[in-house]
Amino acid sequence: MPPLTIQSILRELLQPYRSRILVAALALVVAASAMLGVGQALRAVIDKGFAAGDAAWLDRTLLAMFGVIALLALATWFRFYNVSWLGERVTADLRRRVFAHLLTLPPSWFEAGRTGDVISRLTSDTTQLENVIGSSVSIALRNALLLIGGLAMLVTTSLKLTLLVIAGVPLVVAPIVLFGRRVRALARQSQDRVADLGNRIDETIHEIRIVQAYGHEDFDRVDFAKRVERGFAVAQRRIAARSALIVAVMVLVFGAIAFILWVGGHDVLAGRLSPGQLSAFVFYAAIVAGSVGALSEVWGDLQRARGATERLVELLATAPDIAAPAAPAHLPEPPQGRIAFKAVDFRYPSRPDTPALEAFSLEIAPGESVALVGPSGAGKTTVFQLLLRFYDPQNGQVFVDGVDLRTLDPASLRARLALVSQEAVIFAASVAENVRYARPEATLDEVRAACAAAFADEFIERLPQGYDTDLGERGVKLSGGQRQRIAIARAILADRPILLLDEATSALDAESERVVQAALEHLMNGRSTLVIAHRLATVQRANRIVVMERGKIVEAGMHGDLIAADGLYARLARLQFSA
Repeated sequence: MPPLTIQSILRELLQPYRSRILVAALALVVAASAMLGVGQALRAVIDKGFAAGDAAWLDRTLLAMFGVIALLALATWFRFYNVSWLGERVTADLRRRVFAHLLTLPPSWFEAGRTGDVISRLTSDTTQLENVIGSSVSIALRNALLLIGGLAMLVTTSLKLTLLVIAGVPLVVAPIVLFGRRVRALARQSQDRVADLGNRIDETIHEIRIVQAYGHEDFDRVDFAKRVERGFAVAQRRIAARSALIVAVMVLVFGAIAFILWVGGHDVLAGRLSPGQLSAFVFYAAIVAGSVGALSEVWGDLQRARGATERLVELLATAPDIAAPAAPAHLPEPPQGRIAFKAVDFRYPSRPDTPALEAFSLEIAPGESVALVGPSGAGKTTVFQLLLRFYDPQNGQVFVDGVDLRTLDPASLRARLALVSQEAVIFAASVAENVRYARPEATLDEVRAACAAAFADEFIERLPQGYDTDLGERGVKLSGGQRQRIAIARAILADRPILLLDEATSALDAESERVVQAALEHLMNGRSTLVIAHRLATVQRANRIVVMERGKIVEAGMHGDLIAADGLYARLARLQFSA
């Protein structure tokens, strides 16, 4: 696959809208031609209308000029509408593409990156590209056509004056190139500062309770103000560079026009040039000067957009570490729920010197419930991460129903797994939409049945709009136990053969834990279940308890047997039960 470039991405995004581009291009050419035609009409009005004293000719010429202006207005409408439509459409497509690509990246990528930076690229950077496609490119092409056409008309009007104009072009181009590079570099820095602000806002708002609980508001205000000022300083340098570019071009261009008027005025007085020719020449010189000035200003926009687009290309070029093989294997039907880890070694990319799992082997029979117990950092969560194939082990193999996970499409594997995490994930949507997350096509009756099985229906019915109640961001309208029961209802509705429970009751009070535990027992029935728990009381019903320490299995058995063995499990139990 060829590497992604700015050009290739824009080509792919614009290709479906070639007819729209063609209409905009034709309108652009017509508008530019009409603008140039106004100069010839002006020449005719002065030389054959005013100078010759022919009133009829003057009327006809002015009427023709009005017709040209009407054509110019109509063509401008077509150009503006179609180009603006293209900008909005391409930006929407790009946002969809970037978001879709983000969903293919593993959790490890987001752990290494910053959410605010990703949001900035998806919003602010795409807006920069929208401005370029929907405005700046059109303005640049229009002025480029006017520049070329204006120069051609200048040549036909007065070769001598045209040569003087062309001689001044290098004086205008030099500052464009010089300042343009500076603007581009500063534009990239400016976008990075905006992303930095996004990161800070994201962290502070999501953790606003901790911020206020510890009285950290004043420090955060000062820190954010410093970041804003750093961003402003970069923007100030960028604005100064763009301003210097525009001023330099304006002084040089309009100084050149004044010089041309002085030379041309003397030619009219000497009879070498007619008043109409000089007027037309000045008109075209103004068009050329305005075009060069507009191009210099647009050049700054293009450089800013290039910096933003480079960040988007960088994001799109990020290849997911976990991907489906070219010819993925298929899991057997019907599902069994058999799990096997065989001599697995794994180290997180961010901690390559510390083994998370070492020579780890574990088999879980269909329908068996196995509890993973051990101190923090023992590797329990890593077992879930590998089973969900968020990572691949460096050595060893992981199997589901006898199939190596590396040979599977991650999507087909995850369709066999249901996860209930310690922090119940609730989206800013209704109760029904949250429960349907695993099966969007489920009916409301199926949602109600899942909620009843999770003992969630009793509090849902008391909500203002029942199953249509919006739960707010991260489920702020629910208690911890209620959020957990919604998550369990989601897993029940998913109806998958393998269940992963990650500290599902550790953050709950005794009453909520009792209700949630009852819901979990219903959910676990007939499914292969892996349970992570620090509360040993919640795992005593498991068929088997596996005790882990430093990435290895150190004990395995039933609760009573492990207590009698007086090993790590017994020590953990004594600490917890004595507390």
